[in-house]
Amino acid sequence: MAVELDHPIVLCRTALRAWLLATCALALAAGVGCSSRPRPPHEAHTAAPPPAVAETAPRERAEFAIAASMLDTWNAVGQVLVRLDGVTYESRAQMLGIYAVRYRGERFLVMTRALVIDDPKRGMLTRVRAGWLDGKPNDSAAARELLRELQQRLPAELARIAAGER
Repeated sequence: MAVELDHPIVLCRTALRAWLLATCALALAAGVGCSSRPRPPHEAHTAAPPPAVAETAPRERAEFAIAASMLDTWNAVGQVLVRLDGVTYESRAQMLGIYAVRYRGERFLVMTRALVIDDPKRGMLTRVRAGWLDGKPNDSAAARELLRELQQRLPAELARIAAGER
């Protein structure tokens, strides 16, 4: 009896055989050196102790939170930035809540984000932080200095905006 190779049952069996063979080969390759019984204590691998980490003083973060809405904070940040000496305002994106600036020779972002509050009586809260152009936190001396200036000047600027002054 002649068997045709293009018959669906023969192709399924051939494919199944190839798949089983490949699976067994992978299982054997992955299982080399494995055993179902534990190794004796003198053969067991011991974990290396973790490397010693030098403790450093906690670094001041280039961020703060302020009691205001994100939009008001973003607008106030922009007003303060354009008035500060030494700050070059490069671009902004309101939908993202960011300003791209240059300060003390560094290019970075000033970002505003609304914070979720667990108690509605507390009002709105917005976080202002510095980040590198890739969005990672920037805690450089220039970023910390600029954010200290913003933190100091924002309350007055927010009051000015709320009063309708330009």
